Amino acid sequence: MPEQFSKKRDFVREYLLYLQVEKGLAKNSLESYERDLSKLKSWTQRNNFDLLGLTRKDLREWLIDLAGENLSENSKRRMVSTLRGFYKFLMFDGHLKKNPAEDLDAPQKSFYLPKFLNQNEVENLLCAPDVSQETGLRDRAILELMYACGLRVSEAVDLKISDVDIDLGILTCKGKGSKTRKVPIGKSAVEWLKSYLVLRRKKDNIEIRNLFVSSLGKPISRQVIFKFIKEYAGKIGLKDVSPHTLRHSFATHLIQNSADVRSVQQMLGHADISTTQIYTHITDVRLRKTYEKFHPRAQGKSNFKENP
Repeated sequence: MPEQFSKKRDFVREYLLYLQVEKGLAKNSLESYERDLSKLKSWTQRNNFDLLGLTRKDLREWLIDLAGENLSENSKRRMVSTLRGFYKFLMFDGHLKKNPAEDLDAPQKSFYLPKFLNQNEVENLLCAPDVSQETGLRDRAILELMYACGLRVSEAVDLKISDVDIDLGILTCKGKGSKTRKVPIGKSAVEWLKSYLVLRRKKDNIEIRNLFVSSLGKPISRQVIFKFIKEYAGKIGLKDVSPHTLRHSFATHLIQNSADVRSVQQMLGHADISTTQIYTHITDVRLRKTYEKFHPRAQGKSNFKENP
């Protein structure tokens, strides 16, 4: 019966709709869930399995099959979380009596230090666009604002003109889970935004309210920002720089300059403070390296010789 029933209904689509409407998940999160469950559906179809009939053993075999894709531990953890949520939804909706993914093991979260730029590197990156050009001025405004406010690239793309209060120097953005937060904007970013807005308002044909637009008056995409950040970084000799590198740099520089973690958490829009505390580890590691480099007894020996 479950197999016949599942053919009549798209439970994956129903689950995604539930996440969007009931849970208010952001577009990027929904796309991740959809990718994970699409992979599961394809696997079940290839092996003549039914989504409602999968056991814990079946799900483990699927995860093992994914090993060939060289997924990161974080991706694997997300997939396990996706499975748990999906089958919990099916169980509470009355289609299953037990959640086969409930006790599914997830790999331990790896400890890593996010890549960030030092303050000189940030300054060089911000100065890389040619602001005498229309596109360069827009790019400078985007870079300044992303670093000033610690924005995710999706948040920068979705900003509306009404989200920025130039006079008060406050930005309102919608983050993960459609949660809204307010972040102060530094003076430098405010000045570049003012210059950009003067140029933008000269385009009478722009009807959309997005803050950042292309030369054709269309909303700018995430891909465009990824591309120009990579190009500007390469121009000044930096590698592996992404929009999120600016967000990491924003948080790291605040912590290094003695900002309290709770305030940084609020500005980043982190639900859990443990996510923000990773930036204190960055500072701890840097302090340790400085200590070991310059303290005469850091390595357990000293060049100091006592007089006989």
